[in-house]
Amino acid sequence: MNVRSVPVVPRSVSIGNRSGRFHHTGETAILLHLIAAPPKRRGPAMTTDTEGPSLTVDELAARAGVTVRTVRFYSTRGLLPPPVIGPRRVGHYSQEHLARLALIEELQRQGMTLAAIERHLRQLPSDLSARDLALHRAVVASWAPDAVEDVTREELERRAGRPLDEEHLERLVAMNVVERAGDSFRVDPGLLGLGVQLLDVPLAHGTILAAQGVLLEHSRAVAHELSALLREAVGRHESAAAVRSLSAHMQPLVVQALLTTFQRSLKRELREWLEES
Repeated sequence: MNVRSVPVVPRSVSIGNRSGRFHHTGETAILLHLIAAPPKRRGPAMTTDTEGPSLTVDELAARAGVTVRTVRFYSTRGLLPPPVIGPRRVGHYSQEHLARLALIEELQRQGMTLAAIERHLRQLPSDLSARDLALHRAVVASWAPDAVEDVTREELERRAGRPLDEEHLERLVAMNVVERAGDSFRVDPGLLGLGVQLLDVPLAHGTILAAQGVLLEHSRAVAHELSALLREAVGRHESAAAVRSLSAHMQPLVVQALLTTFQRSLKRELREWLEES
């Protein structure tokens, strides 16, 4: 796992009051990023042969839930790298393009203009994988209201890019990627790609749920302790505006620190495990 240091969009909300949202999206994204196979690194050019099958522009638009016209417009604005041109001059898009579309959608939901999104994307490392982008999108989304959509099973399978049987659906539900809502499903588009990749990982379902429980327990404890420190630092006599300002500045720093610390701790544990085996 390689958690990249990337910019985070701050929001003026309280750490203590928003921990539930972060655990739903942030914890799930970290879990999926942790368990999924590590991505292959490459140079600045985005290719289609590293993570999953390539997509035509129609397939990319269908998976992302946007129009072909939108994909091409984003490409002309530089928000999406150009596709790989194959035989018969057909453009082939990758999972990175799909993850970048999900990130663009989330940044727009945060109220950013296309010009601001362009500047934000230019700050990202050029070799981010689809999983890196999905994790970054989840961190950005953790400050916003739930970005879920209600879809039919047919639409869910179209977004997933594959058929989903009942076992697949149960695993996605358990990972908080999908929620049943009668005959339809509530899905977080930014997590669906990672969740679908995890369906093919040879780990027992119970192991995945246990890992999710560990992350949830400890992230809640961290959120509680940090909220206590914030209340102590601000004091009882500070204005509400001062509290909101401090919270807005702390949130992106705290999340980035958590991800960096988690990355270093995980590397150390894996190194010690390999040395002992």
